[in-house]
Amino acid sequence: MRRRLLFAIAILSFAHLYIWWRFVHAAHLPLPWHLIASAAIVVLAPSLPAATFGLRGVPRAKARPLAIAAYTGFGFSVYLLLAAAVTHVLCAISGLSPSAAAIGGVAAAALTVIYGLVHVARGPFVKRVRIPLAKLPAAGDGYTIVQLTDVHIGRVLGERFAAGVVAKVNELEPDLIVITGDLIDGRLEELRPHVEPLRRLRARDGVYAVTGNHEYYWNAGAWLEHLRSLGLRILRNEHVRIADSLELAGVDDSSATEDVPRAVTGCDPALPLVLLAHHPRTVARAAAAGVDLQLSGHTHGGQLLPLGWLSRLFDPRVAGLGRFGATWLYVSEGTGFWGPPMRVGTSSEITHLTLVRPSP
Repeated sequence: MRRRLLFAIAILSFAHLYIWWRFVHAAHLPLPWHLIASAAIVVLAPSLPAATFGLRGVPRAKARPLAIAAYTGFGFSVYLLLAAAVTHVLCAISGLSPSAAAIGGVAAAALTVIYGLVHVARGPFVKRVRIPLAKLPAAGDGYTIVQLTDVHIGRVLGERFAAGVVAKVNELEPDLIVITGDLIDGRLEELRPHVEPLRRLRARDGVYAVTGNHEYYWNAGAWLEHLRSLGLRILRNEHVRIADSLELAGVDDSSATEDVPRAVTGCDPALPLVLLAHHPRTVARAAAAGVDLQLSGHTHGGQLLPLGWLSRLFDPRVAGLGRFGATWLYVSEGTGFWGPPMRVGTSSEITHLTLVRPSP
């Protein structure tokens, strides 16, 4: 962990040094603006580690505005870095002056951040997806599942956001609700009232959930016990039959104690097998185990374009529906967000899945 932290700090330092070089030094800003811009970049540089680690012991009420400011600063840094690289190339090939590049680059980064903030503030939208399953019995044709994932109730998102999500989900009147990990991101003693709205989730066949990696950062055992008290059934490498229409299996996060073979052992091979797994990369093991459909999250779709391109280095799919052999994989872009309260090139979603029998 220490090595990873030092590596991250080194990357952040070099990134902000590059931003300073392109937008302050190369632009030959007059002295007052040179000092102001340099100071702003020095403040932005540690914003992500400061919010992630520096606020861990701060009460949520005090930490929230600081976290929003720090995470937004990191998002601004992402687009300043991208703008610095793009304008660097433009200066080299078109003769654009460094001062004009600095003005245009900073303005473009600021507008992108504003767009990302507004996009998130509008809340998650309902994304409708139809998935054909060959084994689906006639009685299950049209079966509806609402998937929530990566809600990240924590320092920034709280009771108001959770209540809004619950209201939208209940309006859909789904047959089943599933939550594919990273529901919370903080201490139980602070977030207890903020997850209370989850008690009002309603579906004919219940609410099921699995763990994500973030549950294990905050005493997973205590959290799972509390979530059960809210009416959530936690699937931990196990399965359950749903309405004689499908087998629903769930595994612990792959960073913890994931066990796909154990989760699916004993499933009726005549029924479609749906697996809840936080990480999309579990699909390799799911396909080998005969899973018909895997529902995942984790990636946030990249959250901030172009970070989704980097996510493709680690996961077989970043967002949407794909096929891996005989197994369908659906990856949600996430219901909430982590870090910057921004989305660029992605959207917060509540996924409404309809299972259908394939056309003859």
